[in-house]
Amino acid sequence: MQRHTFKLVGLVWPLYVAVLLIAGLGFVSWASAASVPREALQHRSDLIRNARAVWGLDAPVATFAAQVHQESRWRVDAQSPVGAGGIAQFMPSTAAWIAQAYPALANPEPFNPSWSLRALVTYDLHIWDRTSAATDCDRMAKTLSGYNGGPGWVTRDERLAKASGADPARWFDQVELFNAGRSAAAFRENRGYPRRILLELEPVYVAAGWGEGSCA
Repeated sequence: MQRHTFKLVGLVWPLYVAVLLIAGLGFVSWASAASVPREALQHRSDLIRNARAVWGLDAPVATFAAQVHQESRWRVDAQSPVGAGGIAQFMPSTAAWIAQAYPALANPEPFNPSWSLRALVTYDLHIWDRTSAATDCDRMAKTLSGYNGGPGWVTRDERLAKASGADPARWFDQVELFNAGRSAAAFRENRGYPRRILLELEPVYVAAGWGEGSCA
């Protein structure tokens, strides 16, 4: 199975690179139009409080703000067609798992912004603690990829990248180019997710005074 996957990646590598380049061009136009929504200001202090409580005083608040922006554009009643809900867009199964794994979040309330913001930074740290990378920027990219598509996929993609001669400690232009088995649509979405948050939205929130980011 592993050899078959490696062969598949080798065959479609130019296509994946092209997709990423096209996506990158699209992100430029998104970034020029990106701004901090008014809704974000209602939750700023809550996000800062929860981020620092979980990550410490040097928490990358601008990263988390950009992530919430990408997930829901700060809409507490956001509902996706596949069932994700709330400001952090948790699937019911993920919300239930977090509530069981972390006593402070024992009652899953994805449509409660305070619960969701605490759950978002907690789940991010859960993934962060279980991965490594050459830089904090690459490590956060892996964390965000895991948040979006499941941390198990990140591990499989790292293994495939290493087996193919790429650097598994670097996400951008290395691990992100390898697909260990996702569908094409899921792969595109997952690779766009960290790039959109870290390279396009995070600088917007840093510039707006939301604190430090992971890459900006």
